Amino acid sequence: MSEEEKEKQIGFFEKFLTVWVAACIVIGIALSQAFPLLSQAIDSLKIGDISIPIGICLFLMMYPAMLNLQVSELKKLGKNPKPIILTLVSNWIVAPIIGLLMTIVFLGGQEQLIVAIILLSSSPCTAMVLVWGWMAKGNQEQNVINTSVNTVSIIFLYIPIVSLLTGIQNIPINWLLMVVSLIFFIGLPLLAGLVSKRLIINSKGEDWFNDVYRPFVGKISIVALLTTLVVLFSLNGNVIITSPDLLLLVSIPLLVGFAIVVGYNILLTKFFKLKYREAIITVIIGSSSHFEIAIATAVAMYGVGSVAALGTTMGLFWEVPIMLSIVYLGKYLKKRGFWES
Repeated sequence: MSEEEKEKQIGFFEKFLTVWVAACIVIGIALSQAFPLLSQAIDSLKIGDISIPIGICLFLMMYPAMLNLQVSELKKLGKNPKPIILTLVSNWIVAPIIGLLMTIVFLGGQEQLIVAIILLSSSPCTAMVLVWGWMAKGNQEQNVINTSVNTVSIIFLYIPIVSLLTGIQNIPINWLLMVVSLIFFIGLPLLAGLVSKRLIINSKGEDWFNDVYRPFVGKISIVALLTTLVVLFSLNGNVIITSPDLLLLVSIPLLVGFAIVVGYNILLTKFFKLKYREAIITVIIGSSSHFEIAIATAVAMYGVGSVAALGTTMGLFWEVPIMLSIVYLGKYLKKRGFWES
């Protein structure tokens, strides 16, 4: 397969993911009105506060992302640390602070939407940025190192940062549910990813793992993602119909926050004189969110049919076109000589 064919194959779903998400919204809302008992039956399948169907789907969404962790790449952190450090600062300091400011400015009194924005802004992406970075022809070695670092750091930093920011907003957080979410939707997929990766590579070889297994589980992840969205919006159908302004209300701080963080990262990479291949990866990863864990945490804390779950899902809806825009903006700025060649 040629590089051009590979790019088309990789880019098709990502380029139209917003369309699929919009379709899932429509299907979910339609199901909520046509078959209200179906949504109630799905919502009743729980262990404690965790929905079994959604839990399975979220695990399948997270597992492929954990296959991206390459422990060997972490040893290369000292090779070119500047872009890695800039990205970590953006992911764990700048983006969460901007997210908090957006909730203060736009979401006064909307507790669950505030939590949704905080969950999204405090969770750096570890999966789809590999695709965006590849499409932008950035430094993929840096991309792999950064996603591996994020995969490890999210285990230790996610709960403390979310707790700090929600505390500033005087919103009580159930620590137990946060820990449960972290264990089930990050810890277990990470463990499963590390074990299965080693076993498969030892038995089938690395080429088979990369060319056959990972694309296969990637397709499962897509099905799980779309299924989760249909269920989420089927349970939120009445809320959306009676209060459509909620979608607009959560979209405004998301879009403004994205614009600020993206602009910050572009200017910072220019200030530190990064070359294009490193700069574009820094901008992409530094501006992205791990919507899977945000959705999973919102569901664990507030339930499948909650406004918080709806808010985190809108993060996914807007992130895809924004990330694609960054890819094309980066290529344009490269042609104009914005970054060092």
